[in-house]
Amino acid sequence: MRIHIGGDHAAYELHQSLVAHLRDGGHEVIDHGPFDYDAQDDYPVFVLRAAEAVAADPGSLGVVLGGSGNGEQIAANKVSGIRAALAYSTELASLAREHNDAQVVSIGARFTAEDEAKQIVDTFVATKFSDEARHSRRLGMVSAYENTGDLPALPELGAR
Repeated sequence: MRIHIGGDHAAYELHQSLVAHLRDGGHEVIDHGPFDYDAQDDYPVFVLRAAEAVAADPGSLGVVLGGSGNGEQIAANKVSGIRAALAYSTELASLAREHNDAQVVSIGARFTAEDEAKQIVDTFVATKFSDEARHSRRLGMVSAYENTGDLPALPELGAR
């Protein structure tokens, strides 16, 4: 599996550890930086590049890292066609893939131990989208909104 990764200074050590972990697991890792520790770096520089690369590389996945993971998830979600999910447990990582077909996982290094982050990434990479009708329908609504700006139709009263 090809995995694009990007982060910032707050997650620099975790970033380096995950790159090695994923490569040791047989994955092709494309590192979008940072390439050295700089306490003043800005996560959008690296995270947007990682998310853009995932969008341009069908079948690949992405990992974005920061102090909390919040800003990184928000930035990745600004890339057209990307669904990024903040995960602080393996269950959330699994659900992000199974139910939302997320292509990018965001992890907060200040809130996630290294071993847990490795488990989160492994779970995210190993989990497939369920392709259940209800999940596909919901993703279709989100994609349609992203493309047209039109809100999904409201359900008729009593229809469900």
